[in-house]
Amino acid sequence: MTKWVYSFGGGRADGGADDKNLLGGKGANLAEMSGLGLPVPPGFTLSTEVCTAYYDQGETYPDGLRDQLAAA
Repeated sequence: MTKWVYSFGGGRADGGADDKNLLGGKGANLAEMSGLGLPVPPGFTLSTEVCTAYYDQGETYPDGLRDQLAAA
């Protein structure tokens, strides 16, 4: 299953500064700061692959996205 949602906050993070192509600049930097233990409110970033899949699939969200959002 493709990972669409990357969580961060509370001192943990899925991803980091090296993931700018996947998470965008802001998402990668928030994940990096959280991973370093800096105070970052909890949240999540949708990967850039969500946008690509959305348009490739005729403007429908990819399978599994809703479940991953609910779990975030």
